[in-house]
Amino acid sequence: MKIRARTGALRVGLIGCGSIAQLVHLNILTRLPQVALVALAEPDPHRRAAASQRTPQAAVFADHRELLESSEIEAVVICLPNALHAEVAVAALQHGKHVYLEKPLATNLDEGRNVLSAWQRAGVVGMIGFNLRLHALFQEAKQYLHSGRLGPLVGVRSTRATAPQSLPAWKLARQSGGGVLLDLASHHLDLVHFLFEQSVREVYAELRSQRSEDDSAMLHLRFADGLIVQSFFSMNAVEEDRFEVYGQAGKLAVDRYHSLKVEVTDPTHDFSWSGKMKRELWLFARSPSLWGKLLIPQYEPSYQVALARFVEAVRTNQPASPDFWDGYRSLAVIAAAEESARTGRAVMLADLSDEDFAG
Repeated sequence: MKIRARTGALRVGLIGCGSIAQLVHLNILTRLPQVALVALAEPDPHRRAAASQRTPQAAVFADHRELLESSEIEAVVICLPNALHAEVAVAALQHGKHVYLEKPLATNLDEGRNVLSAWQRAGVVGMIGFNLRLHALFQEAKQYLHSGRLGPLVGVRSTRATAPQSLPAWKLARQSGGGVLLDLASHHLDLVHFLFEQSVREVYAELRSQRSEDDSAMLHLRFADGLIVQSFFSMNAVEEDRFEVYGQAGKLAVDRYHSLKVEVTDPTHDFSWSGKMKRELWLFARSPSLWGKLLIPQYEPSYQVALARFVEAVRTNQPASPDFWDGYRSLAVIAAAEESARTGRAVMLADLSDEDFAG
């Protein structure tokens, strides 16, 4: 089938047209400037037909391998079940395509290393879908942490949870790419690397299986400088996505679902009821992202920021961030957490670096 594209536009293929692609990626890719969504690949005929109706100009394939054979496609966005991420990413890289891969990078470290090797050989843009580090709240939090106004850091707490819901079959078992660590924790593990710019050196974890395998987890992380992070993740609780950073001079908090701005508590704050109301009203009036959250339930602006960054990196021939190495660092902590849960002991991590891997 002949692929048609706008002159000068980046020709993109979407591999995987499941729920996340239908809710997010199709909407963004069909609207981004300088992008032509020219091909779709999806084995399920119903999802394939639904996606094709929304992008009638795109060529449609049942097999991603057919899509990758087209020399007219310059870049691909991969939104497949987790167990297929590494295999399809490696295939795309071997065909010389620029790759945006939804997290996680892979389901185990051997697969992850295969992706890194293929990426280094291909010399193309490789970006992992850790979109939350591009969220305005976490960008603001990092700037505040860099200012030093919290003083020496004492500890960090984070929570990422969802309400119980019906899950696709592949999410029910760890072997097929399921489990809360790959699904939810991978984002926060990237965020702690992003926010604090140092390596996790020690991991202790406990896992619990209730409605599906490994669907809740408690992690205790220690950084190279001794900073401790305690994190809770669950697919059986309530919708929550929150970070709290404690310093000797104050506390910083980000609640992705409720915060209007980064919340900072220090001794000068007015803790009266009237003071609280003044702060909330002032922030509400100045927070377009909250209006979006209220009016559009699936609203998450960082998805568009991430895909736009990928497109810009390809068009300007520049590295993209977060990249596949960031995906591997997150995966390494997950592997350590799973080992800790199996053995009941803390697991030490080497000081990983992309230079070490390249060597």
